[in-house]
Amino acid sequence: MDVNTLRSIVTVVSFVCFIGIVLWAWSGRNKAAFDSAAKLPFEQD
Repeated sequence: MDVNTLRSIVTVVSFVCFIGIVLWAWSGRNKAAFDSAAKLPFEQD
């Protein structure tokens, strides 16, 4: 296995992981949890 082949594989795997994280973050299931987390700094004690 050539070092350039390994670099290509790592690049593709990293890109797939990135796309997976983006899809997870933008899924509708997480909207309520993210909205409540976004409001935490503004809540009073």
